Amino acid sequence: MSPVESKSRPTTPIYLYGAAVQGIQGFIFQTNELKDIVGASELVEEICTQMFENEFKQDGELIVSAAGNIKCLFYSEEQCQKAVLLFPKTVMEAAPGITISQAVVKTTQEEIDQNFQSVVDELEKNLHAQRSRACKSITTGLMGIERSRRTGLPAVKVEKDDFLDLSTFKKKKRSEGSTATLALAKKSFGNNQLRKEQLALDIEKLTDRNDWIAIIHADGNGLGAYLANKGGNKKELSEFSRKLSDATIAASQKTFNELPHDLDKVIPIRPVVLGGDDMTVICRADIAIVYTKSFLSHFEEETRLRGFPLTACAGIAFIKSSYPFHYGYDLAEMLCSRAKKDAKSRKVNGLAPSCLMFHKVQSSFVESFDEIALKELTPQQGHSFEFGPYYINTQDNRWTIDDLLKHSFVLTGKNKGENKDGNATKSDIRNWMSLMYEDIEKAKQRKNRVLQLVNGDFRTTFENATTPIVRDGIKCYPAYDILSISTIVSLQTK
Repeated sequence: MSPVESKSRPTTPIYLYGAAVQGIQGFIFQTNELKDIVGASELVEEICTQMFENEFKQDGELIVSAAGNIKCLFYSEEQCQKAVLLFPKTVMEAAPGITISQAVVKTTQEEIDQNFQSVVDELEKNLHAQRSRACKSITTGLMGIERSRRTGLPAVKVEKDDFLDLSTFKKKKRSEGSTATLALAKKSFGNNQLRKEQLALDIEKLTDRNDWIAIIHADGNGLGAYLANKGGNKKELSEFSRKLSDATIAASQKTFNELPHDLDKVIPIRPVVLGGDDMTVICRADIAIVYTKSFLSHFEEETRLRGFPLTACAGIAFIKSSYPFHYGYDLAEMLCSRAKKDAKSRKVNGLAPSCLMFHKVQSSFVESFDEIALKELTPQQGHSFEFGPYYINTQDNRWTIDDLLKHSFVLTGKNKGENKDGNATKSDIRNWMSLMYEDIEKAKQRKNRVLQLVNGDFRTTFENATTPIVRDGIKCYPAYDILSISTIVSLQTK
């Protein structure tokens, strides 16, 4: 039966199908090889944008297809069963390690037209229940089988004495000798003339003066509330999904074009995920704050131009290139969530302001940010070096991103690493921080002494770095963050 015939008969059952792609970040960051991450991100991009459409769209009416979330109306039970049976198999064979949660709601055209929101709510409820059910992996093997040295999964191929599991083999196959690795970068940068040699496939290509890199994860604010208000109409939901992805892509492209870059050299940014309201990239550390600020600003602008003003928050994990990417991403996601929590308490007209939070990983231990804050950022009870998040626009009792960059730039100077007065002020801040862990009174004496000796911008920066803002009874200082950014920019180890 064709869709036209079914619509003319409201009592004919139709089926709202939903799928959620799970394990995306784990699949992408399973390895510390940038080449494998590139291949994985391209596979995920194909799954989230093309795979369902190419195989099943012709059988139904696609409503949402973004960031691993799919909603599609099927007008016959046979068409719906085809998607339920074949789509998970198609995805898991293309990207072993990723799993799919599925749910279906049987309904009618009349109910879709009159009460679409309740049908969607029931679908989401069913999807949520399915996510908690374990899905059998296709990468398991027998006890005695040869395994990959990097992932511990069963090996399916040997290349130069390197045992590759199925997932890694698929990623390498995608990243080596295939123009497909350009697809996500072209979309992210808005440049269809990109050549493969312009994109980094080795992590060393993303570093510059030192070995610091950044993992950035940004996510939209208030999307759930918006969908609750506007998602009750099938056409509006489909249009919103398309416009949201378009806005995120446009924001990414404008951000890239604002940064100074030489297209004859390797671009120091590697897109990992871009779709829906999500953006994840790996980039050279010294450009991460400026890149993120620009993206958040453009995301606000592009969503506003499309008629649904949204904001976003971001987390940035500054890590050494040898640090496990998976833990770096987890930290970036935790920082993004922490920024969102603070932003939600500052809503204006129901909208949380855009902000970012970051941390420079100093330890080789893998911990949650709560543990990091307690062990590394708490010099004394009632005092803290956790000062973020940093906002795009002015907020009471918070700094803007520009405030942070201004003071970091004073310490760095125009000639990176050659600012003698800035280096002296950095030493003063470090010494003051060390004393904060030993004795608060000694730290106060040190501060007063330094303020008597320095002048101008260096005095202002030192004073700002060592002066607390009280939040929930805790004195919070920006010294750690100012030093982190200035060091990342100026440190030269190569």
